[in-house]
Amino acid sequence: MKSFNHILGAGVLAASVAMSGFASADTLRWARSGDSLTLDPHAQNEGPTHALAHQIYEPLLHRDMDGQITPALATNWKALDDNPNVWRFTLRKGVTFHDGAEFNADDAVYSFKRAMMPTSAMKELLTSVKEIRKVDDHTIDMETNGANPLLINNLTNLFMMDSGWTEANDASAPQDVAAGETTFASQNTNGTGAYMLVSRVPDQKTVLKANPSYWGKGQFPLAASEIVYTPIQSAATRVAALLSGEVDFIQDVPVQDLGRVAGEDGLKVVTAAQNRVIFFGMNSGKADLETDNVDGKNPFADVRVRRAMNIAINRDAIKKVVMRDQSSPTNVIMPPFVNGWNESLDQIPAYDVAAAKALMADAGYGDGFSITLNCPNDRYINDEAICQAAVGMLGQIGVKVNLDAKPKAQHFPLIKNKTTEFYMLGWGVPTFDSHYIFNFLVHETTENRGSWNNTGYANADVNAKIVALESETDLAKRDGIIGEIWAQVQEDQLYLPIHNQVLNWGMKNGIQFDVQPEDQPHFKYLVMN
Repeated sequence: MKSFNHILGAGVLAASVAMSGFASADTLRWARSGDSLTLDPHAQNEGPTHALAHQIYEPLLHRDMDGQITPALATNWKALDDNPNVWRFTLRKGVTFHDGAEFNADDAVYSFKRAMMPTSAMKELLTSVKEIRKVDDHTIDMETNGANPLLINNLTNLFMMDSGWTEANDASAPQDVAAGETTFASQNTNGTGAYMLVSRVPDQKTVLKANPSYWGKGQFPLAASEIVYTPIQSAATRVAALLSGEVDFIQDVPVQDLGRVAGEDGLKVVTAAQNRVIFFGMNSGKADLETDNVDGKNPFADVRVRRAMNIAINRDAIKKVVMRDQSSPTNVIMPPFVNGWNESLDQIPAYDVAAAKALMADAGYGDGFSITLNCPNDRYINDEAICQAAVGMLGQIGVKVNLDAKPKAQHFPLIKNKTTEFYMLGWGVPTFDSHYIFNFLVHETTENRGSWNNTGYANADVNAKIVALESETDLAKRDGIIGEIWAQVQEDQLYLPIHNQVLNWGMKNGIQFDVQPEDQPHFKYLVMN
C-alpha cells in the first residue's frame, strides 16, 4: 500500500501546479451519458451513482486515481494481533459534515449498520461482518465471522453518513429503489467530501461547490471551486458540447468520435482499460419463460442452448464494427484486474454458427424460439448497439430476439426485481477479487446475497464455497476455491460474456486527470493549468 505521506506530497505538488494555471475559482463542467440514480449513498451499487457520491460523501478508505487503496476517513486500519477476526479502524480527527456536525465513531458504526439493512444495495459487501463496535470517539472495531484478510477491499464505496442528520430527516433505512421509493436522503446530502450539493434536477443538471471546511485542503489539488454535472445521453450531443466548449470533461467519448476529439485543437483523449465486463444474463432457473414463444418449458434451462448462444456471438465483429477496436473480447465475467483471472478462462470460444445450430437441434430447438432482450441505452459504451448486433447474430441460429432498450433507471429494476428473462449487464469489481462477483452474481438470491443474480441459478455446493471465501486465511487455498467456482460457472454457462470495456475520457488540454480503472473521477485530484 502506498504511504499516505507520498500521496499528500503528490497532492501538495499538484496543488502548486494548479495555482500556476487555472484559478482556484474555476468551474468544471462535467458530462457523461447517464445520471446518478439516487443521492442516497447506500441505495444503489452502480458506477455513475458512486461517481457522484464520491464527490460528496467519503468512505473510510478509497481507491485513488491509480486504483490503490488509500486513507480517507480512516487514517489507519489493521487486524488485531490477538484476534484476527477483528479489524480496528482509526478515524480521522477534525472532520466535519457539510452542516458542521463532527464526524466520529458513532457515525461510522451507524453508517455500516445502515449499509447492512435489507433495502441497501451494499449489504453483500458486509456479509462476513458479525458486529461493528465503537471503541472510542475515533476508533471502531469490525468483527467478522472468521478472519477476513480482504475485508478492506470491500469498503471503498461504503460511504459515511451523519447519524443525527439521517435520523432527524427520517432516512434511517436506505431508499428502497426497487419499490420506487423516494426519501429525503435520495434527494438531499450531508457528507464530508470535497464538494457540497448546491442544486439538483435529476437527468438534467447537478451543481456542486467546494467544501470550505474540507479536511483535505492543502493535501489535494481541489482546483475546481464548482462542478456542474450534466448527463447527456446522445453521443453526438455530448461530443458537440465538448467540441464547442460547453463542457470541459466528458467521461465517455463515443468510440466513433475518438479521432475527432483527439484531433481537435485544445482537446485530448486519455485512455485506459476499465475494470468492467459486459455480458448477457439468462434466466435458466425459471420453469417457463413469459417472453418466449415456447409453452411449458424454458429454453434457457438447457445448457446446450446457452452454449449455442455463446458461440453464436461474434465477439471479434462486435469489437471491430461496434466498438471500433475499443474493447477486449472475453469468455468470463471477470476483468483481468481481478484476483482469480487467468488466460485460460479468458480465451474466447470460436464463433461457429454451424456448431451452434447443431447444439440447438440436439436440445430440441432446431426451429429456434423467440425471446425478449432487455438492454440499457445510456449506461455502457454502445450498449444498445451491442444488443442490436447480438440480435442479428442470435437470429442466425433461430433465436429471434425482440429488443427492448430503455434508460438504465428503468432497466436495472427489471434485474433487481427479477422481471427480465434475458438482459444486458455490466459489472465492475471495486474489490479486485472474485468473491465480489460470486456474491452478487452467482450465489443464489437470498436476503443478503445474490441480489443481481437474475439467472435463477442455485447450486448449494457453489453457495457454500462462496461463503467459505470470506474466512479462508490461507490465500493459496482460497485461490484454489476461487478456481473451483469459476470452473463450475463456466461449465454451467451461467452468462454470455462479451468484452471488457476500454475507457476514453475527453477533456480540455489544460486539465490533468488520469483515467481511474473503476471509471471513478475523484475530482479532488484534478489539476487545471
